[in-house]
Amino acid sequence: MTRKILIMGLPGAGKTTLAGVLAPRLNAVHFNADDVRREINKDLGFSAADRVEQARRMGWLCDQVVKTGCFAVADFICPTREARTAFEAGESSFIVWVDRVQQSRFEDTDRIFVAPERYDLRVTAEGSPEYWAEEIASRVRPVFDTKRPTALFVGRYQPFHNGHRALIIEGVRRVGQVCIAVRDTAGTDNNNPFDFEYVRARIEHALREFEGRFLVVPLPNVTHIFYGRDVGYAVERIDLDLSLQAISASDVRRRLSVRTGRV
Repeated sequence: MTRKILIMGLPGAGKTTLAGVLAPRLNAVHFNADDVRREINKDLGFSAADRVEQARRMGWLCDQVVKTGCFAVADFICPTREARTAFEAGESSFIVWVDRVQQSRFEDTDRIFVAPERYDLRVTAEGSPEYWAEEIASRVRPVFDTKRPTALFVGRYQPFHNGHRALIIEGVRRVGQVCIAVRDTAGTDNNNPFDFEYVRARIEHALREFEGRFLVVPLPNVTHIFYGRDVGYAVERIDLDLSLQAISASDVRRRLSVRTGRV
């Protein structure tokens, strides 16, 4: 999932208006080029070299947000191939070209503006900012589709740790999306101190970059899984790196107990 979004186009095309609608829809951090120039990049002008440097810095700011698992939206002209390359020097981005005007009030910008060769969505004159924001959101924040092929993982996750995370990510890679079924074992003994909501919160936080590709559901304390012939699905073991398999839930619980008092 791409969480770094570039909204580009000529001045007056509606980039900032669209970004202002989109950012709260995605709970994103919004970087407007004029604001960044005024508050941070006061040393930069509008030469070709300075425009590229502005793009690089805007891209870097977005990358820092994306590293936390959040969305970042940058809206600025980004008029040349070099500027767009500089913006994507770190993370690649979802590029939205706001193509609603053919010329702006700045002749010098119009002269250097080069239409993007690659873009993920082209915003035309038809449609409101709300319409286009929803189009972008539907592409960068997918919704779990219960009809699609899905891998099932059943576990206690007391608590969910990096070994579990690696296992789930491998399931996503192989199948496309996963259902994580959490057995209701909370309070049955000292090895099961965490309730479902606590476990789900840890899972959703750990897998936040895969939003829309996993679903967490409660399950009774299933201790046996039986199946008959030709049931229509495969039962398969995933073997991870030994260092991941060695992660101990007991050790994680012990370290958590100092802070939570749950064990």
